[in-house]
Amino acid sequence: MIREWTEEALDHRNALLYAMGVTQEEATRPVIGVVNAWNEMNPGHYDLKEAADIIKKQIYVNGGLPRELPITGICDGICSNTEGDRYTLPSRDLVSTEVETVAELNRLDGMVLLASCDKVVPGMIMGLLRVNIPAVMLTGGYMPPGRWNDKMLTLTHTKQAYAAWTSGKIGREEYKEIVRNACPAPGVCPFMGTANTMCAMAEVLGLTPDGNAAVRAQSEKWKEMAREAGDRIVTLVQDEIRPRDIITLESFKNVIRYVMATGGSTNSLLHIPAAAAQMGYTITPELFDTISRDIPLISTIYPNHPTYTMEDFSKAGGVSAVLKELDRAGKIDRNIQGMFCTMKEKLEKAENLNGEQIHPVDAPIMKQGGLAILHGNIGTKSAVLKFSAVDTRVHCFEGKAKVYDSQDDGWKAMLRDEIHPGDVVVIRYEGPKGAPGMPHLETFMAAVLGKGLGAEIALVTDGRFSGATGGIAIGHVSPEAYEGGNIALIEDGDRICIDIDKRSLILDVTEKELAKRRENFRPVEKPSGGYLEIYRRNVNTSHEGATIYGRNKNIQQ
Repeated sequence: MIREWTEEALDHRNALLYAMGVTQEEATRPVIGVVNAWNEMNPGHYDLKEAADIIKKQIYVNGGLPRELPITGICDGICSNTEGDRYTLPSRDLVSTEVETVAELNRLDGMVLLASCDKVVPGMIMGLLRVNIPAVMLTGGYMPPGRWNDKMLTLTHTKQAYAAWTSGKIGREEYKEIVRNACPAPGVCPFMGTANTMCAMAEVLGLTPDGNAAVRAQSEKWKEMAREAGDRIVTLVQDEIRPRDIITLESFKNVIRYVMATGGSTNSLLHIPAAAAQMGYTITPELFDTISRDIPLISTIYPNHPTYTMEDFSKAGGVSAVLKELDRAGKIDRNIQGMFCTMKEKLEKAENLNGEQIHPVDAPIMKQGGLAILHGNIGTKSAVLKFSAVDTRVHCFEGKAKVYDSQDDGWKAMLRDEIHPGDVVVIRYEGPKGAPGMPHLETFMAAVLGKGLGAEIALVTDGRFSGATGGIAIGHVSPEAYEGGNIALIEDGDRICIDIDKRSLILDVTEKELAKRRENFRPVEKPSGGYLEIYRRNVNTSHEGATIYGRNKNIQQ
């Protein structure tokens, strides 16, 4: 029995259910929440309303009482390059709080959680791991890529086109056509960004139906997965199988292996540790780097590849096909469990349908995984780089610093052509506490790429990036500037040396000089209030996941 009730408390609840047309027989059924982040401001979630109806029907015919419960489901792209972006990462912890609240307050016996996007999927996973009642997820499927002038388009191309237009490389009408054609239908943006990385995390953890992370939105196959989720949750409730019964530290390591094999989002360094912390596990950036040195890059889609998108990845076999190739090389733990099937069962069904899109491990695209953790006197704890999206000719890069205390200042300088080839741009006070909220700096890097300078300018920041960012973009510098990290002490003209292969990020300034500068250090205070101020006061570092929910010490390992 999932929930214990006294007769009085149960009758009190039932009286309220009767007001909504629930019968006495229905009130005896297990109550299963369909926790839905659907809304009309997020194309990645726009199709979840249809999924909820399918799932509720399946729950009911299998003997459960479905109750739909709406929660937050933001789209990062809606607020990109605005003050609203400071809320995107904090919204992850808010989502986890909402999941915990609706589950515990309503005494749910089980949950099906519906989400697709960057912060909502990991937020839901954090919440369901804390609550630990029977739960499954369904993600919304990918959006088809756009096309214009016979070229593949995604949302990120709009920002690049803006920079190209303002610099005179394309006309205004061409820029507007790219905007009009970039997102042709609902679904998850079809590049290897955070959303697709997180949908894959849910699948690799065993929380979604097999193949869910690489299915097209609104397709018949996706609708069948919705029916499968509705059927499965009732069985899990009846058998009292909970997420923490099946998810282990090795489950999270499998997720990291997948991320490295596919060049997944740098934001995985925030979300995977934050989710694992809800089970009492500590996952550090160093673990990511250790796995990156062992797991080669075997599959790429945009921005790691110039034209491949989720559409191509899906046709090649999706997540399971990547896991199959890792398994053939003995680089995946095949003994973990799942809410729908075991990893062994998943691998038995998997098939790689395109060896050019998903390579075997012995013929990789790169010998190491897609992400690298850098260390030095900048980022004395850590910094992260997606080097699968970096030109191999510039794995070593040196230049003079140009320092800005916000993305907006750096972006405007870029558009004014004040930043030149060979510069190392430092954008600081964009970390979890400094912004506050750690907004992503995709707008700045899109301007760099739009001007054709992706291999000629480097960025170092305590902020973060969209998963679709390309170029020499080093983020998550920890300690951040607001907390007195050395990034706060960099001055215009300082030489910065980056060596990706050696994993080093060095400011060519003596310790004596840094100590002298530190005497005059005063953090930049950016305005915050409401939830952002709560987040600033309670958030841990990006090195630890940038969450207000640190390691859960009440979980027995």
